[in-house]
Amino acid sequence: MDLIPLLTSSAWSVLMIAVFFGGSIFVHEFGHFWVAKKRGVKVERFSFFGLGPPIFKWRGKDGVEYCVCWIPIGAYVALPQLADMRGIEGEASADTAGLPSPNYTTRMLVFVAGAAMNILFAFTLATVLWQVGLPANADTQRAKIGHVAPTLTLPDGRIVPSPAAEAGLRPGDTIAAIDDQPVATWDEMRQILFTGDGRTADGRPQTRLTIRRGEETLILAAKPILAGEERMRMLGVSPYQELKIAEVSPDSLGAKAGLQVGDLVRRIDDTDITSFATYAAVLEARPDAASKLVVERAGADVTLTIPPRPDAARATELGLGFDPGLVLIHPTPWKQVSDTARMTARTFWSLVNRDSDIGISKLSGPIGIARVFHITAQADIRYVLWFTILVNVNLAIFNLLPLPVLDGGHMLFATIGRLRGRALPATFIQNVQGAFVVALLSMMLYVSFFDIRRIARSSQGNSPAAAPAAPAPAPEK
Repeated sequence: MDLIPLLTSSAWSVLMIAVFFGGSIFVHEFGHFWVAKKRGVKVERFSFFGLGPPIFKWRGKDGVEYCVCWIPIGAYVALPQLADMRGIEGEASADTAGLPSPNYTTRMLVFVAGAAMNILFAFTLATVLWQVGLPANADTQRAKIGHVAPTLTLPDGRIVPSPAAEAGLRPGDTIAAIDDQPVATWDEMRQILFTGDGRTADGRPQTRLTIRRGEETLILAAKPILAGEERMRMLGVSPYQELKIAEVSPDSLGAKAGLQVGDLVRRIDDTDITSFATYAAVLEARPDAASKLVVERAGADVTLTIPPRPDAARATELGLGFDPGLVLIHPTPWKQVSDTARMTARTFWSLVNRDSDIGISKLSGPIGIARVFHITAQADIRYVLWFTILVNVNLAIFNLLPLPVLDGGHMLFATIGRLRGRALPATFIQNVQGAFVVALLSMMLYVSFFDIRRIARSSQGNSPAAAPAAPAPAPEK
């Protein structure tokens, strides 16, 4: 790769990460800052980026110390009247003992303001996408099956019958619901399947599929297996696709067979081609024999002959490029934010559900999130906006969890104090918060290890570079 394009693309990715990932954390903390100011709460320090000791700092005219800190995770606003965070944010430079204690309403408004700002930011970006449109694959805008794999390969290398084939799924079936949760798109189907918690009596994964087959509605039971590098629940199905030829290389087998740009591949021998997976499987099955290929051209069927392909390893290489079938979709801002919130809630619930196969290793930390920003920045800035919406909804929900150090933990402590008539002991809060800081940082290191492993696998071409089902945001204060 030329050096200048490499540097340019890398600089663009870094800019996108700084603006949208850094911006997501900033708007969260700005929410706390702004509401605290409005409610008359003392703001001691505003770290735009990072935890721990400051790299550099300055005192604003409003008396607030602004800084950037060494530990490159999260950000914070120091509010000594509301939460004693000296072990994390450092000692306050001013004596706050004489300041009045904010009332319960003020505390709750300040603590919830960060999540509210993330949702507002997500809704703003979603409004932009609603207007300009988001490029999406037309084939994944429904949950119609195009290919049922006869077998799947387990992580240990064993080949087993696919759950879809065993359950009786067929090409052309549409998955209407999984475990009674309605399904509209292929991506939604995969996410519900991955986070499923159904089990058989002997502990094997199980799912209930509602299938539309023609005019019929069928209920089928399937037993997904844990497959792929990430060991996720898999059925062994691929989406329905129309293979439209967008490119025919000169002197290729496809050109010699008479294929043309614009042809729709309909059938090979006696098999209807309803996905690229079916197309590849049919060609790989009989590389030594000629195949009859039926394409639709200008509304009429045309039958062509594909010659034998003695090199079995290249049986599918006909020199064809297929139209990705991109369309612009315009989901409303409410749908974008609410769908992402449901997806995030399902993922977090899966983490604590003992019947789920989702563990912390399936999440992504700052490294994984930055990687996805890089991938989306190289593709289309609209994908950057889409992923930023996901990150902000994650940040909002994550920080409202009732865990010490997070905003939800502060809200929990304030509520307990209100119910018991006096605040919890400062020493108790400091000790609990210190323990949870260690736990959160340990979790970030743990998921970052798996992020790095995914990047290594992707660079070796062993697995696709795909966005995680739901990232684990960097912890806020």
